[in-house]
Amino acid sequence: QVQLVESGGGLVQAGGSLRLSCAASGSTFRLYNIGWYRQAPGMQREWVATVNTASTTFYSDSVKGRFTISRDNAKNTVYLQIDSLKPEDTAVYYCKGRRPGDLSDYWGQGTQVTVSS
Repeated sequence: QVQLVESGGGLVQAGGSLRLSCAASGSTFRLYNIGWYRQAPGMQREWVATVNTASTTFYSDSVKGRFTISRDNAKNTVYLQIDSLKPEDTAVYYCKGRRPGDLSDYWGQGTQVTVSS
């Protein structure tokens, strides 16, 4: 089992940047694929990006080119760099961990990102 805590959200102007962090507990963090998701008010939670245990990255088409996901296993942390922020990026951002071949998902509590125009 892994516990995840997101941080780094805040209020920024359009065009700005943020780096979100997803910090994990435990010594098995490196065995988890970690994904970032976001949920805007009144909308369903949507997948944004994933970094797998081999540090291969995947992105949704809606964020490709502006978002960069990375992991630092020595720090038990996954990052989401968000550049050229748009008002439509406003959402609560969550990270999720899952071990390959496992059906259990572990979610953090989320961090709010608000982009003003």
